Amino acid sequence: MSGGVYGGDEVGALVFDIGAHTCRAGFAGEDTPKADVSTMMGVNSNNNAMETDQPPNNNKKCYIDTNSVCVARENMEISSFVKDSMIEDWDLFEKMMDHLYEKHIKSDSELHPVLFSEVPWNPKAKREKLTEIMFEKYKVPAYFMCKNAVLSAFANGRSTALVIDSGSTQTSCVPVHDGYVLQQAVIRTPLAGDLITVNCKSYFDELGVEIIPPYMIASKDMVKERASPVYTKKKFPPVTDSYHSLMVRRVLQDFAATVIQVSDTSLANEIQNSTSIPPVSYVFPNGYNLGLTVDRFKLTEALFDASSHNLKGIHGGDLLSIPNVVTTSAGMCDIDIRPSLYSGIIAVGGNSLLPGFTERLTKELTIKTPPSIRVKVIQNSSTVEKRFSSWIGGSILASLGTFQQIWISKLEYDEVGKTVVEKKCP
Repeated sequence: MSGGVYGGDEVGALVFDIGAHTCRAGFAGEDTPKADVSTMMGVNSNNNAMETDQPPNNNKKCYIDTNSVCVARENMEISSFVKDSMIEDWDLFEKMMDHLYEKHIKSDSELHPVLFSEVPWNPKAKREKLTEIMFEKYKVPAYFMCKNAVLSAFANGRSTALVIDSGSTQTSCVPVHDGYVLQQAVIRTPLAGDLITVNCKSYFDELGVEIIPPYMIASKDMVKERASPVYTKKKFPPVTDSYHSLMVRRVLQDFAATVIQVSDTSLANEIQNSTSIPPVSYVFPNGYNLGLTVDRFKLTEALFDASSHNLKGIHGGDLLSIPNVVTTSAGMCDIDIRPSLYSGIIAVGGNSLLPGFTERLTKELTIKTPPSIRVKVIQNSSTVEKRFSSWIGGSILASLGTFQQIWISKLEYDEVGKTVVEKKCP
């Protein structure tokens, strides 16, 4: 196809990056996505008169984005269209796409080529289904799919790298060589952000601290550390268990992002020096104030030490820690390319934002690899580049002039059908 039409200044391509926690969307060539929307959506099937952002479909109303989902509503169940970092519920996915086009992109889908990121383990059936939806329903003029690890490598200016993506539901290690994923060496572990959230919840249960989400609180009085919180309860409609669980999880995630840290050495040393560690305070929505010293390091230790005493939310002794995931993945690659992989380790995902994450990973890998191997974990100074690395890589790729000949055109789709994605998108 001739890609000049799509490579011009008049019409820009769109980049969609679907993750387990959020969806990122925006125009190729820009530094950051226009939208970063949670994959968690409110679904209400009983209240037809309720105002909604989306048109009714099968008598269901969907509430998308933070401002809509966080409002306490009766009979609203919380659901996600993503499972194992892949699209599972296609009806909810289409509602999300409608929302992104209408509220954030604010342009017709027929005008813009679309680049989608995907996980390396995305099966053929799901790739073809997504291709069919984008061409048949959204009438896109051109389309492409690319592995998110490849895009993260491109975002860091590399075509060969070992990409560690530690997100909400899992941590994966994907070797990329000359712009292609080495599929046989992709390794995954469930030690990720959800484990940290579970550890935080177990920690507060042991302390007897009840997590009161903001939707339950009308006002509060600030109190001293470990004193009983004093707050006024808000009147709200009966909510579902899934909604309450989501609101509690949001508080725990905020706590994790604010307080916890990865120890740069083994926890034994940190415990010995606990008296020299200054406490970090966190104020809960109900006014309860808690100060933590060495405990804020313990909550992340399971990521790097998968022994049973660190695992509170996941059972099983055969789980690989993050350093072991890296060494296992690299060990499954050809011995000739291992040095180049180890010298270009890229840490991305929400957990890479934890203070001390890359430093601890570098130390652990240095111990586990031969002295002749040079270990280098690339650390972006910008949190935006860590959070949105695959989207940024897609933004770079889709705006390149040389890429304009690679798109799957509508004409090619009409001639070949949805199986064209297997031929043109490795």
